[in-house]
Amino acid sequence: MATEIQSHQPSLYETDYLQWIETTLEKLHQRDYAAIDWENLIEEIADMGRSERKRLKSNVTIVLLHLLKWQYQPQLRSGSWKGSIIEHRQRIRDDLADSPSLKPYLQEIFFQCYTDATERASAETGLPLEIFPNQSPYTPAQVLDAAFFPEG
Repeated sequence: MATEIQSHQPSLYETDYLQWIETTLEKLHQRDYAAIDWENLIEEIADMGRSERKRLKSNVTIVLLHLLKWQYQPQLRSGSWKGSIIEHRQRIRDDLADSPSLKPYLQEIFFQCYTDATERASAETGLPLEIFPNQSPYTPAQVLDAAFFPEG
């Protein structure tokens, strides 16, 4: 009794991502819903939400990291630290403007971002982790405030 070997025929999603997007958009515009690759489309939309959250968390962590370095190593303050704080604040404000539903998520992740920032600050500065407060000395509003730079 012979068994048939089924070969996997790669989908357009697997072989040409950009063409898959363009084809999917075209099918959506034409309302050709039966021809939509729903499984991959659903996964891509879910990934977009995860990416938005990851990007916000990363930007908040970076601002907190540089605020800590700014405060705890005032003798080493540099234009690149200040520039990084400004850039990542702008990114956060842009993300929140584009997706206001991220505002509650910012509150939800703030403590974890601070914890991550203190670990990185300790590693980058050589300062002991214990020097940094257990709770963030900065509020989410200060993290977003273009004029806020802590004294050190």
